[in-house]
Amino acid sequence: MKNILIIEDDWKLNNGIKLALRNPEYVFFQSKTISQAREIRKSEQIDLILLDVNLPDGNGMDYLEEIRKKSDIPIIIITANNMEMDIVTGLELGANDYITKPFSLMVLRARVDVQLREKRTESKIYESEEFSFDFDKMLFKVRGNVIELSKTEQKLLFYLIQNKGTTVTRSKLIDEVWSGEVEFVEEHALTVAIKRLRDKIEKDSSCPEYIKTVYGIGYTWELGE
Repeated sequence: MKNILIIEDDWKLNNGIKLALRNPEYVFFQSKTISQAREIRKSEQIDLILLDVNLPDGNGMDYLEEIRKKSDIPIIIITANNMEMDIVTGLELGANDYITKPFSLMVLRARVDVQLREKRTESKIYESEEFSFDFDKMLFKVRGNVIELSKTEQKLLFYLIQNKGTTVTRSKLIDEVWSGEVEFVEEHALTVAIKRLRDKIEKDSSCPEYIKTVYGIGYTWELGE
């Protein structure tokens, strides 16, 4: 789960953003002021902040600067249309992205997904009810049991999890997993690697729950765990 903090004093817009970003993987915290946001961050581990510039109890840029002294949490600035100085200042102070009002909620969704995906890929630990994968220590557990994965299987699993919920093409997987190792890799090698990986992590590899085939395109790590 990812915790998103929306700091926006226009409550209608605040709720609209929450509704637009609705996702079973996201938990939302809402604030109208900087002081409320500070209190939320004291008790909650926030993964991304959507930060308005003009707030009742201060300037969002000042709060951005305050956060950056202690944290590299992804921050997307929400600023008034055509306010170039807000954009430039925000980026110089360490904002990861910005979006101008009025904005497309579809664009906002895409930008939030990008920031959370980039943050997620920094971690090499993946845990769920079924799995515990530590790619740095090369320790892999499936339903409590330690399993052995080859280097190829580790790379394949890591890249699928990095991009979970999205379809990764066969050619992209081949490039990422075998890049630089050999000049040419047959697609059959990927099919074999996927099968071996499924045999090790799926309850029934003939009916996979996690590594799903997207026919004619590639594979995806299913979000439904």
